[in-house]
Amino acid sequence: MRAVLCKKFGPPETLALENVPDPTPGPGEALVDVAYVGLNFFDTLIIENKYQTKPALPFSPGGEFSGTVSAIGAGVADVKVGDKVAGSSGFGAAREKIAIAVEQLVKVPDGLALEKAAGLLITYGTSLHALKQRARLKKGETLAVLGASGGVGIAAVEIGHLMGARVIACASSPDKIAFAKEHGADEGIDYSAEDLREALKRVSGGKGIDVVYDPVGGDYAEIGVRSMAWKGRFLVVGFAAGTIPKIPLNLALLKGCDIVGVFWGAFTKAEPQASRENNAEILAWARDGKLDAHIHAILPLEKAAEALGMLTRREAKGKVLLQP
Repeated sequence: MRAVLCKKFGPPETLALENVPDPTPGPGEALVDVAYVGLNFFDTLIIENKYQTKPALPFSPGGEFSGTVSAIGAGVADVKVGDKVAGSSGFGAAREKIAIAVEQLVKVPDGLALEKAAGLLITYGTSLHALKQRARLKKGETLAVLGASGGVGIAAVEIGHLMGARVIACASSPDKIAFAKEHGADEGIDYSAEDLREALKRVSGGKGIDVVYDPVGGDYAEIGVRSMAWKGRFLVVGFAAGTIPKIPLNLALLKGCDIVGVFWGAFTKAEPQASRENNAEILAWARDGKLDAHIHAILPLEKAAEALGMLTRREAKGKVLLQP
């Protein structure tokens, strides 16, 4: 089978496409013929050895996927050959076949296309965990989403809208704002054209923002904390800007706000039942058309570097997929 391989740490251009032996499912595992691979910003970090997960070389990037079960190992009862599934692997999915523990798989409901299912578990899983378990977002609260047109950003916009929040999409261009509004944002702030601090004050009527969802980091993080409402929740999701900010802790004191970490991967291991319930909710929403799970582009395996480049340059609106 063919696999995208990271054989040495570096930018996407250093990846190789090679033939490797087909995997065999072990006890408790299923073999999945991969239909689509969902790429995420952390894939651009993991191949440069800049992420908290550090797999041994060589490895395949790609932390989520969809496909069809083609074989099962000993002791497997939860899935059978022919089942359509989606999975979260952390890495290793950018290949034609993957052997994976069945606990990391979820069945794709009838009526949900595999290309949609491939990009749901991590981005929408992260955003639902952030807004539901970590922020305890309530109907009628104001939610500001930074980087609102990216993978996790647009997921937060859609889920925030479904949860009844007033969603403020913050992004770096008018077309990205328009895209977020198409997916449920009530208002938009183009922070390349106006001061983010003043704009957040304006849209909140001076009261501050109840929940700020920040996958960007950099200079925008402190602005987000300074814009919190009393008892607001600032969600630390990621650092797409490349810089991990240092927040003055007196801001948390003065605002009476929470600075809350969001680590979806750890959540899935620490609270597996809650994670499974979240996944079921996400897949049902997608099946029923309540989540769009917008796909920016689908590229073949041999164009993995081009696909990851869309993420590093922050061009993608929604998900970028690879198709083996």
